[in-house]
Amino acid sequence: MTDLLDLRPDVADALRKGEPVVALESTIISHGMPYPTNLEVARRVEKIIREAGAVPATIGLIEGRIKVGLTAEELSLFAQAADVAKVSTRDLGLVLANGDKGATTVAATMITAALAGIRVFVTGGLGGVHRGAEQSYDVSADLTELGRQKVAVVCAGAKAILDLPKTLEVLETGGVPVIGYGTDEFPAFFSRTSGLPLAARVETAKDAARVMKSHWDLGLESGLVLANPLPDAAALDQEQVEAYIGQALAEADAERITGKDVTPFLLRRLGELSAGRTLQANIALVENNARIGGALAVAYAKL
Repeated sequence: MTDLLDLRPDVADALRKGEPVVALESTIISHGMPYPTNLEVARRVEKIIREAGAVPATIGLIEGRIKVGLTAEELSLFAQAADVAKVSTRDLGLVLANGDKGATTVAATMITAALAGIRVFVTGGLGGVHRGAEQSYDVSADLTELGRQKVAVVCAGAKAILDLPKTLEVLETGGVPVIGYGTDEFPAFFSRTSGLPLAARVETAKDAARVMKSHWDLGLESGLVLANPLPDAAALDQEQVEAYIGQALAEADAERITGKDVTPFLLRRLGELSAGRTLQANIALVENNARIGGALAVAYAKL
């Protein structure tokens, strides 16, 4: 463990005792949702994980330290501050060295969780291969870290704005098992299905925990993806979502928005175009993932 980590006391105590801990990213707070919705959701997600019997550890960077388990005051800071950097793999060292505030993406959260010894991480959706990547070469570092960090990521698939078939191909190349939780299809974030079949499926958190243990008992260093579809009541029609995405992508291109600014822009525009329905779906899927992630951490700790 690097000495750059500051573990909140209850997180440190749980890890020392081998009790379940669930990592959470902070980018969804700082860059994924508007205030005060972001703070309300962050608090609810942590509460859901505690009710499942695990300790939540939201991760963020403050004054040259990686905080593993933000305090209530720090959660509020990340929800409201305008100067919080979006931190992926390449940014970690720079933001730490400068002492800036940084919100961790899936990639940076996986790195930190693995350093701390946390094996379960709950998020909304993965980053992946962007549409048009054959020209832009825009592929999220999330996929790279999934290939080399021993962390199981509970998510609602990858973000619908991405090229999902190519994202699955990169995960396969990286040796990352993608397991459907009660589904045979890869979820498409705002929609329960994508038409893309999965090679593996489990029905319970205990089943998923056993796969985690077997995978790592083999000495494999890659992570795992537990793809958990959002609840039926919150799901959006896939064709309508595609129409929104097409319009938002055209606007991003016209405004020459690139790199890590693309995803926040697209998510904001989808919320506007759908009259808030995509935001409500995002909230529902994150909370649903927290329920499954808490149960998964408890099941894995028992093994």
